[in-house]
Amino acid sequence: MAVIKHIAIKNSNYDAAYDYLTTKHDEFTSKPILDENGKRIPRESFIIEGINCDPTSFGRECEVLNLRYGKNKKSSEIKAHHYIISFDPRDRDDNGLTSKQAQALGMEFAQKNFPGHQTLVCTHPDGHNSAGNIHVHIVINSVRAFDVTRQDFMERPGDSLAGHKHHVTKDFLEYLKSETMLMCQKEAFYQVDLLNPAKVRITDREYWAQRRGHAKLDAEAALSPTPDKLPKKYETEKGFLRRVITDTMLDSQSMDDFQKKLFEKYGIEVHESRGSISYLTPDRQKPIRGRSLGTDFEKDFIQRFIVSQQNSYRKPSGKRPDLTAPAQESIGKITDISTCEKAQQSPAYATVVNRSNLQKMAATTNFLVSNRLSSDELESLRASSKAHVKETHTALKETEAKLHKIDKMYKARLTLLKNKNVYKQFLESPNRKKFREEHSAEIMLYEAARRELQELTGQKKFPFLKNIKAERTALYQQKHAQYEAYSEARAHDISVGLK
Repeated sequence: MAVIKHIAIKNSNYDAAYDYLTTKHDEFTSKPILDENGKRIPRESFIIEGINCDPTSFGRECEVLNLRYGKNKKSSEIKAHHYIISFDPRDRDDNGLTSKQAQALGMEFAQKNFPGHQTLVCTHPDGHNSAGNIHVHIVINSVRAFDVTRQDFMERPGDSLAGHKHHVTKDFLEYLKSETMLMCQKEAFYQVDLLNPAKVRITDREYWAQRRGHAKLDAEAALSPTPDKLPKKYETEKGFLRRVITDTMLDSQSMDDFQKKLFEKYGIEVHESRGSISYLTPDRQKPIRGRSLGTDFEKDFIQRFIVSQQNSYRKPSGKRPDLTAPAQESIGKITDISTCEKAQQSPAYATVVNRSNLQKMAATTNFLVSNRLSSDELESLRASSKAHVKETHTALKETEAKLHKIDKMYKARLTLLKNKNVYKQFLESPNRKKFREEHSAEIMLYEAARRELQELTGQKKFPFLKNIKAERTALYQQKHAQYEAYSEARAHDISVGLK
């Protein structure tokens, strides 16, 4: 899923942006990483280009423009705007996205949406977490350098005039999100709805707090003589809230019951105001709003969830029940201590396992009783759930196999068309040997593409490119739908918690 985010830069040193894009920086502090001689270390791989400027002199050119128009004199002013478009890691493996293609898309995106600005466009092949998410950085001087044709997305009269500053409003960010989604749709990339609130909302601040927390735990575990006794996972305050809210929703019969149990078990107060709710933990003075956690933690969703819980998991009637993801956490298989080496070696760990087993047994019993299920009926639900997961996975793999073939056809047909005129000239040339020597690359590409198409289609007459493209687009749409269906089936699989 491609996402776009915006960062306002107040640093008056424009060269810092170029340095950040081209040299290595610490992912937690954003400070440059230096070699043994105290010099910056270049990034291993990146592509950088400039629009209305030379990338290497971006800083100096921005400063000259600011002086010309008397802008960006105060430290509180925004000197530059930094936009980041991050593509789904699956686009690299499934859709053949390359850094070169991402850079071209970034250049097109910047020229269309930030016209007239001095701009750096830089593509990195991977993110901080090494997930393979190719991403594009777009850094623009906040002052426009040239007059441009007024566009529909421009909100102010000065938004198309040189010397005026770039303004970021809620509507403009919504527009950029829609442009990102359209770009992904056009390229048949993975994409989610960026225009509606997220079910689980994790901000950059929380993401980095979690990354730093994990790094600290890893460092402590490396130095500790008893690493097994240390927490295995770092949890932010909001992460803790999401977990306990979800657990409490599963065990609540009404909204009042939900609020009561949340306070009795965890000391968390639920405050309501104008149809919205917020959560106040014992160690805070200011409550955390439900919408800051995500739509799954707001009042409307919690009420709907609790009502649906009263009607869920009834006795099977031939129709597969709607099993929600949180429900799978309420049941689980117990651990056999006699076969658990870690429990045999550590009495403390064995105690933890025994306590966990008791909790799982109690939770499973409560699950069966509250949903009026017998053990046999639970096993039947598990079998049905697993079969559904397997069915959606098989359908997804079949579509991926078709896509793999159609992608090859699409690329080969493109190569054929690109080199068609050269090959035609080759056939009509009076001296084919000499012509082939002069155009060997184009002729070899044409002949290789023709052989590949013959192998893929089994015919000498090939389908038109527009027909291949239409089939390719339809298959990508089908694949995306099947991937969502498979993900949903996995999330709803009641057997996950019992494996």
